[in-house]
Amino acid sequence: MFRRPYVFVSRKFRQLFKDYYKKKDIALLGDKNFVIVSNNCWGGSLYQWYNRPYNTPFVGLFICGDCFVKLLSNFEHYMSQDLQFIKETKYPLKNVTYPIGLLDDIEIHFQHYLSEDEAKIKWKRRTERMLEETNFDNYFFKISDKEQVTKNNIVEFHKLPFRNKISFSLNRCEEIPDAYHIKVEESHKNNKFCVPNGKKLFKITYLYLNLNSWLTR
Repeated sequence: MFRRPYVFVSRKFRQLFKDYYKKKDIALLGDKNFVIVSNNCWGGSLYQWYNRPYNTPFVGLFICGDCFVKLLSNFEHYMSQDLQFIKETKYPLKNVTYPIGLLDDIEIHFQHYLSEDEAKIKWKRRTERMLEETNFDNYFFKISDKEQVTKNNIVEFHKLPFRNKISFSLNRCEEIPDAYHIKVEESHKNNKFCVPNGKKLFKITYLYLNLNSWLTR
């Protein structure tokens, strides 16, 4: 329902298609409000696509699969918790040189933040901005099979009682209609078993998903 046909094109033509769809999407979306809740940097790239300020704290960071689904399963509770910080993660991650936040028992990996202070200030400010939007029909949730996300995480994600959900994976998921779960043709450069990182995934999203149709459904 929301897909754009995938085509194999050169980098030059990809940029031309990107510029065309960005201008079109911004014009068509108008002043429609939305909140993006994403497990990684894909969400931040979407705000940049629409030239919108961040009204969500889920930018510049990632959340591993089990934690992300658990956070969403009790969203109001976790978003009301004070952000704390820990020194070590429970996940098998390498080269962790960034702040690791903790909302109750949920780990938030502030991958693109320089300090705990920066992460805490921006998390608090953007959370307050997000909670100003009280219509959950304007919340859009996204997960991809990067960041320790399993097939089971994706299936559980789609069982959550939110209207607007989309997932990305290298594989089809027979439990989920194709309109809501997108099989991606391109894998991560260092891990051939998952989709690209959030920023790179967003760069090719327009090949699979009509963002404007998704955000105005």
